[in-house]
Amino acid sequence: MSDNSSVVTSILDQLSALGHKKIVYCNDPDTGLKAIIAVHDTTLGPALGGTRMWNYATEAEALHDVLRLSRSMTYKAAITGLNLGGGKAVIIGDSRKGKSEAMMRSYGRFIKNLNGEFITAEDVGTTTRDMEFISMETKHVTGVPESIGGMGDPAPTSARGVFLGIKACVKEVFGTDTLAGRSVVVQGIGNVGEHLVELLRKENVEVFISDINEERLHHVARKYKAKPVEADKIFGLDVDIYAPCALGATVNDKTIPKMKFAIIAGSANNPLADEQIHGQLLLEKNILFAPDYLINAGGLINCYCELTGFGKKRAIQLTENIYDATRNVIKLSKADNIPTILAANRIAEQRIIDIKKIKSSF
Repeated sequence: MSDNSSVVTSILDQLSALGHKKIVYCNDPDTGLKAIIAVHDTTLGPALGGTRMWNYATEAEALHDVLRLSRSMTYKAAITGLNLGGGKAVIIGDSRKGKSEAMMRSYGRFIKNLNGEFITAEDVGTTTRDMEFISMETKHVTGVPESIGGMGDPAPTSARGVFLGIKACVKEVFGTDTLAGRSVVVQGIGNVGEHLVELLRKENVEVFISDINEERLHHVARKYKAKPVEADKIFGLDVDIYAPCALGATVNDKTIPKMKFAIIAGSANNPLADEQIHGQLLLEKNILFAPDYLINAGGLINCYCELTGFGKKRAIQLTENIYDATRNVIKLSKADNIPTILAANRIAEQRIIDIKKIKSSF
């Protein structure tokens, strides 16, 4: 009994530490579904966040991931001016062989039972087809195929936001946002990573790429005339910009000392293993970090415009704002001599505080 109590206490402590509203565990033995939904904050609106399917080593690892990711979604919506809260979900399992229509529809019913408090979209390990299955059971899903009224894959919009974030940082460091002649290493060339490579190559950027999938790595290298590089060689490269577009925590105690980059800007969520420690180390090393949840917000913007019915034109307009928003974060960081991630947090938190005042006044 004491062991079980300590586990419950530990989970509740984790919720309190990051300010979460609730955690929902989903279990369906008939379809093999094991999922965790995290609702972080709903001050600005319903919690929207993608569903990631990943073969986590432990349930504790899955919980840690979903808690960090859902908090980032709150800040992402806040800093980009969207009327959305933050949430995220993870399905524990191998997306390449463990998925089925029945599992996704079962998961959709769990979402339905949250009565609109959580809205999902695709993420690592899930697709627009999965969102279509979920939509058969609940209306609280975005990123469904265009053929059934959605806005489809948000990856191009996500990549556009990262590209604009890179330009804003290049403007700060080099005095002009012209990218021609610059060098970038893109780690992870999934949907967003590949679209980013395409945008960079169109601007005559020298692009290095790395990915655990060797076949895909060489395919993308040939397609865009990019240069493949081994994963363990990334952090010693003498290039201008590191763009992490795979999983998080790649900026850490081991990698920072090796870095010669001037800028870190990518689509990966939570690339800093520890926001405070590694944000400060980057500041001291004079490496400009573009907060991930700001510059990768294009996908969320795409989903928001699908939800509201604004459409693609509005999604593009809102995504263009990422350039100025990134510049504002850099400005605050310099003025207060604080890491850019903390500057972004302050801006996001202030919007939540301001809107909370309005909502409590009537």
